Amino acid sequence: MQFEGIWTPIVTPVHEDFSVNEEALAETVEHLIEGGVHGIISAGTTGEYYAQDFETRAFLARRIKDLIKGRVPYCVGTGALRTEDSIAYARMAKEVGADAILVATPPYSVPTGREIALHALAIDRAVDMPVMLYNYPGRMGVNMDEDTLDRLGRSPNFCGIKESSGDINRLHMIARDYPHLGLLCGMDDQALEFFAWGARGWVCAGSNFAPQAHVALYRACVLEGDFTKGRAIMSAMMPLMRVLEQGGKFIQCIKHGLTLRGINAGPPLRPLHPLNKDDKRALEEVIRTLDTAIAAIEGEGK
Repeated sequence: MQFEGIWTPIVTPVHEDFSVNEEALAETVEHLIEGGVHGIISAGTTGEYYAQDFETRAFLARRIKDLIKGRVPYCVGTGALRTEDSIAYARMAKEVGADAILVATPPYSVPTGREIALHALAIDRAVDMPVMLYNYPGRMGVNMDEDTLDRLGRSPNFCGIKESSGDINRLHMIARDYPHLGLLCGMDDQALEFFAWGARGWVCAGSNFAPQAHVALYRACVLEGDFTKGRAIMSAMMPLMRVLEQGGKFIQCIKHGLTLRGINAGPPLRPLHPLNKDDKRALEEVIRTLDTAIAAIEGEGK
């Protein structure tokens, strides 16, 4: 399987009592597909998997699969503290008919490279399906190092990696030394650099509410090879990326951004809390500016 294009880690819309808002979930799936995204991921960081029990994650996996109706590929996250739990999530993903699974480093335990590989290989043996690796040391505490990646080369199922370290040297290393891994940008403010180094995919939370802008950058850089246009789009997106990353309010911003599009994503799951009025105003302003800039850039190309 090739992980190409814009992959959206879909949010989990909820009511004020934190129950799943199924109507908003259906609206979000349609919004993403109409916006041109190339794949959808559930139970990623943006989906707040860490605050959900098994039953909720299984319900969401099945419901999202049904809503997609085969129109784009679907990947389900397996993130958990224990290998046994990740295997259970992977088996659930296969049962509901997911096209691939997302495998991250188990958080908190800070495993070695060998231990991360053994964790991922145990999941692979249990389900035998395509895997997108997820390297996010900022939340997991450790990188998937060369030892990890070398060991995972034993299975052809490991066919993609979402690289979210922010370390540009890791981008160079993966692109140069592990060409068999489909490289996906997982650090939004480095998307242009990822595409320049041959990445053909981008897993981007902001595409929940701005799919057209993210698709425009992918199309310019990967499909058209027009990095002059790509730099213009990236420049227009940078203020949004700075707002999303400031103050640890990432998920809150993504949910509010989707709500601004007319889809009530609801509050973040606890322990997080919604944005305050000033943060909402700041986000609203950069989204308005982004919409105007992208429309102008895309219009000039026609």
